[in-house]
Amino acid sequence: MQRQIYADYDDSSIYVYQAFKPSIVAAALGKGTFGKGFGLDRMTWIKPSFGWMLHRSGYARKHRQEAILKIKLSHEAFLKILNQSIETSYNPDLFADEAAWQNALTNADVIHQWDPDRELSGKKLDRRAIQIGLRGQAVYDYVNEWIIGLEEVTALAHEIEAAGKSNEPLPDIPVERVYPVENQLVRSLNITTT
Repeated sequence: MQRQIYADYDDSSIYVYQAFKPSIVAAALGKGTFGKGFGLDRMTWIKPSFGWMLHRSGYARKHRQEAILKIKLSHEAFLKILNQSIETSYNPDLFADEAAWQNALTNADVIHQWDPDRELSGKKLDRRAIQIGLRGQAVYDYVNEWIIGLEEVTALAHEIEAAGKSNEPLPDIPVERVYPVENQLVRSLNITTT
């Protein structure tokens, strides 16, 4: 399956998604970044694909995922995240052996994996979506430096779910496009080029 980063982005920024219980989202919106209820000492996962976020959270219906945030990051911040990341699957093209990869993975503040991407309707796409996990110093940088905007999109998730159930047209959302990265990241992230 194709592995590319599909995302909503413009000249200055890119958007990723996370789902939480509503109290965490409310506190984050009030502060402009994560605060009360958000665990700085835990792994936190960001997803550039809104379709994958909708599927993963059950359209903001799953327990402790009843609210979805659209999070704005600068390109500089997002590229810092990607450049630190180690894939959760062993890639012999990048590591001498599995022990070297496991050591890198254990010590990494950023990891990533490729999951089957989804249409807004929940149907599987013939490509994979990147999911990026932050821990350690990366979580502190994310919360204190990298987040430049937050928007709650829970109502939009529910509208999309309702439209899919009633065969009504889906609401308008920004089109996600392939996010271009340099050759070094193509290799380290295991992105496909064909």
